[in-house]
Amino acid sequence: MSNTHFQFKQFTVKHDKCAMKVGTDGVLLGAWIQTRNSQNILDVGTGSGLIALMLAQKSKALIDAIDVDGDACLQATENALASPFSQRINVYHEAFMQYSEHCKKTYDLIASNPPFFIDSLKCPDMKRSTARHSDALTATDLIKNCRHILAPEGRLALILPYEQLGLILEAAIDCKLYTCRRTDVCPHPDATPKRFLIELSPTYQVPTYDNLTIEYEHNQYTEEYKTLTRTFYLKM
Repeated sequence: MSNTHFQFKQFTVKHDKCAMKVGTDGVLLGAWIQTRNSQNILDVGTGSGLIALMLAQKSKALIDAIDVDGDACLQATENALASPFSQRINVYHEAFMQYSEHCKKTYDLIASNPPFFIDSLKCPDMKRSTARHSDALTATDLIKNCRHILAPEGRLALILPYEQLGLILEAAIDCKLYTCRRTDVCPHPDATPKRFLIELSPTYQVPTYDNLTIEYEHNQYTEEYKTLTRTFYLKM
């Protein structure tokens, strides 16, 4: 990976203007999400537009991507326009709280790799701090506001640190959302889960639970991770 861009099989993601660069969390979420029957998708906190582009590759849906940072929106727009999916991705520079208040449509799928370092020491770079911390938009606020614009059988897909699992499940119950799928993510076989991927919906279905290990050892990826990301990464 260069300092300015990341090359995937069907698109390129430039990220030199973005506080948060292309990383494993975003790729995991984009690859893990199922886009079945999705016609309208929302990517909250799009950053470089990575997840929006991945979901565009996996579907025929129209995708709205929003971010509070203006430079990130310019970069996401640039990446979308340079992709094969330019006609299906629209980028909006707006805070999600405001967007959800005036949005007139509902979404079949909402995805977010949200800020998550709650109460941790902020870094001096204001943009990076905004992108990584939950002061402006807490996980609970995110779920509540997504609930308002989620279709009755729609799905909300998130990736978060494992220590926030209880908080997210509590917020989901408060918003009358059910867990459809959850995958606990371990960096290597001997580690405890560090992230979890979760899919929530207003419509109940029997939930599924599984685990994903990323590497056997450094840069030696597991077959399950390779299978998950193979349609995106160049060398998987």
